[in-house]
Amino acid sequence: MHGYELRKQLATKLGAFRAAISYGSLYPTLRRLQSAGWITEDDAAKTAPAEPPLLASKRGRVVYKITAEGKERFQELLGSTGPETYDDPGFGVHFAFFSRTDQATRLRILEGRRRRIEERREGLRDVLGRAAERLDAYTLELQRHGLDACEREVRWLEELIAHERSGRPPEITRPQAAAPNDQQDQTDQQDAPKSTQHDPQ
Repeated sequence: MHGYELRKQLATKLGAFRAAISYGSLYPTLRRLQSAGWITEDDAAKTAPAEPPLLASKRGRVVYKITAEGKERFQELLGSTGPETYDDPGFGVHFAFFSRTDQATRLRILEGRRRRIEERREGLRDVLGRAAERLDAYTLELQRHGLDACEREVRWLEELIAHERSGRPPEITRPQAAAPNDQQDQTDQQDAPKSTQHDPQ
């Protein structure tokens, strides 16, 4: 997989837990992984870029493949459950690969994340309880927004923990597409001319 495709795959897999990954951070990371012996260039799979990204070189793309040492390191990282896996960046990356993680590890990470968010929630409650009168309206609203986000995540984590303890994977709820008639109604409403009023003669 070359860097351009890897960047798209990471953005898709990590979603909201991670900001857009820039080429300025991706390629130095690939070089560090290569220096560590965890990935290597796949000379047989090099390709010319069909649609190179803006400002990218038109030379053939460097295609990388994971080494045996890289696979071992990846498995070690998947099994880690230290405090770094409870914070926002670490949790998002580990959660994205939960399908490759054993149940005991998933449960430890989820419980650790819940404790971390509960601590954050209590901190926000303390701020709102002690300093609400001294905060301006926008700062107060921001604190409330953060508190609401923490409460929602705690509920979400509790549901995931319950699923893990029962041995069942979380239920998949996919967004439903709008019905064709609904889409046509919306289009008709957008295309309909606005009514005008005329003064009586």
